[in-house]
Amino acid sequence: MKYNAFLIKYAEIGIKGKNRYLFEDALIKQMKFALKEVGDFAIRKEQGRIFVEAKADFDYEETTQALQRVFGISAICPVVMQPDCEWDKLVKVVCDYVDHAYPDKHFTFKVVARRSDKTYPKNSCQIAADMGEQLLLRFPELKVDVHHPDVYVNVEIRNQAYVYSIELPGPGGMPVGTNGKAMLLLSGGIDSPVAGYMISKRGVYIDAVYFHAPPYTSERAKEKVVELARLVSRYSGPIHLHIVNFTDIQLAIYEKCPHDELTIIMRRYMMRIAEYLAKENKAQALITGESIGQVASQTMQSLVATNEVCTMPVFRPLIGFDKQEIVDISEKINTYETSILPYEDCCTIFVAKHPVTKPNVGIIKRSEENLKDVIDELMEKALSTIETITIS
Repeated sequence: MKYNAFLIKYAEIGIKGKNRYLFEDALIKQMKFALKEVGDFAIRKEQGRIFVEAKADFDYEETTQALQRVFGISAICPVVMQPDCEWDKLVKVVCDYVDHAYPDKHFTFKVVARRSDKTYPKNSCQIAADMGEQLLLRFPELKVDVHHPDVYVNVEIRNQAYVYSIELPGPGGMPVGTNGKAMLLLSGGIDSPVAGYMISKRGVYIDAVYFHAPPYTSERAKEKVVELARLVSRYSGPIHLHIVNFTDIQLAIYEKCPHDELTIIMRRYMMRIAEYLAKENKAQALITGESIGQVASQTMQSLVATNEVCTMPVFRPLIGFDKQEIVDISEKINTYETSILPYEDCCTIFVAKHPVTKPNVGIIKRSEENLKDVIDELMEKALSTIETITIS
């Protein structure tokens, strides 16, 4: 016996009322993207259900793993389809299914039947009762528990029969593309890839910007960020990664501004560039991986000083997370091992020995006045030399 289809379940989409079809269509689009490298599948909607049907042989593990990266899916049910719904043939398929799926038969079960085809000679209650009887005759060690069974054996009669009992967890969330677009400030650290993943999970398309500082940061550091973007894109779909040469701006800040304010002033110029790119690429918000108090540039006062240069919203999905919570998610999405590779990003190269932890916005602005003779030219140069890579 082989699984030849998957029933896709969703959660939040089900409460979208008359707009539900838009979210279903977006979910199907993302599923097609995820499955295109795995095999040949047909995806269709049918009476509140989404089915993925195999048109050729496929790798079960690869397919389920691909579907488990599609936001909007709450559960994936491997299904055995039976085109001929004649009762004796259906009984054989269900019994063979249970025999294959559960080698150890010492469990309780309940048959749940749905009959969409009203011409079928048995109604839903009769199908459930009679099928339960057949399973008990075939496997005497089974026991029925209609209230709290170990296994629900589902039998659906439509244009053909669908049999399933296993539910694999999906990632949840909303289909990517249903809630706008945002620009992620992506560094080589642990936090920002997780932040991008979490906002993408809410249905937001993401692009990313990375601030590169050659020769102080190596090509390996850049390759590390490209790999992180690739790992996030397995969930988010294609990402346009904008690589900004930030060296001259950093050097100017280092030479002309107080050293305890270096990080805050650099962050403010990063936010300015990121917002410019966001507007150019029709994004409605910025995303950062900041968490309150994690480092000096992430105290409440520092975040206020950083935000002051932005006119669009800045989403910080990790704002209340402990570091271990962030690490746990990075391990789940397989970005952790790449994030901890020892290649410095541009922030760590120019970090002050004693950075200010409670910056005053007025004082920061006065320090930035020291840059007024050079900063416009440096910003123009940085923006005109941006390298953009499309990653999927």
